[in-house]
Amino acid sequence: MRFYLYKLSMFGLTLFIVSLMIFFVFQLLPGNPAQIILGLDADEQQIHYLEQELGLDKSAIVRYIDWMAGIFQGDLGESLRYQVPVSDVLAERIPVTTSIAIFSMVLTVIVGIPLGILIARMNGKRIAVFLSMFTQLGISIPSFWFGFMLILLFSVTLNWVTSFEYVAWSEDFFGALQAHLLPSLAIAISNIAVVIRYLRNTILDQNKMDYVRTATCKGLSERAVLYGHVLRNACIPIITIIGLITADTLGGSIIIENVFALPGLGSLLIQSITSRDFPLVQSMVLYIAAIVLVIHFVVDLLYKFIDPRIRQGR
Repeated sequence: MRFYLYKLSMFGLTLFIVSLMIFFVFQLLPGNPAQIILGLDADEQQIHYLEQELGLDKSAIVRYIDWMAGIFQGDLGESLRYQVPVSDVLAERIPVTTSIAIFSMVLTVIVGIPLGILIARMNGKRIAVFLSMFTQLGISIPSFWFGFMLILLFSVTLNWVTSFEYVAWSEDFFGALQAHLLPSLAIAISNIAVVIRYLRNTILDQNKMDYVRTATCKGLSERAVLYGHVLRNACIPIITIIGLITADTLGGSIIIENVFALPGLGSLLIQSITSRDFPLVQSMVLYIAAIVLVIHFVVDLLYKFIDPRIRQGR
């Protein structure tokens, strides 16, 4: 119980510190939102009136307290650009980003884990060396470069994909599959490379353990030792890696959305920063930070469940 209370308290403290950083960093950015909304032709009186209406005339501390109080009441404020509640704007964009990120993680798991096991079993052979080289490239090259290359290959060269218009799964399954495949693959390539490399190295390290030699001496086949003993222990660090990758995937999907012009949080974040729509930007960044923290929290709980030796502070 102490472990869970400790993790919950650290989760709350971290989220509080993140909210402080998000709010006050945006206060340092140049530009007056009221001036941007009214345009360059607005006079000082109009700007002052709008600042009072938007609460921009209050001190930063008061505005932060008002913002946090609104969040606890389910009110994220009103978008300065769209003039509608921030929650309504996010409700339209979050499903796109979430869907891309989830599909990318599905690709990462169903491709990365089998290939990691395969390369570990074929360690030392030419095909394993060849695939290991590609994993190194996958780790080194950023996801947006893969995005551009996929567009160049499948859209420009092969002309297999003529449109990148987003389609929801509930509207058209095959249309959604086409809309999700290339953006998700662009994100997943680097993640797959990371999973392959860590899983391969973990399996090879486990193969050197005494319990593996003991199981082999008892007459168990290589396959039985691998799937019955080695993978069970190899999965412990891999769960942590997949958790970290999941958090990174959310950020990666925001970048990839701009490459493929998808209507998710990525394009909205850039537009909101440009227009100094602070309530919307702050809510988006806080949402992303909260999701990342939740993922890490869940990973910690899973890690303790799989390996009870893990204790607070260790």
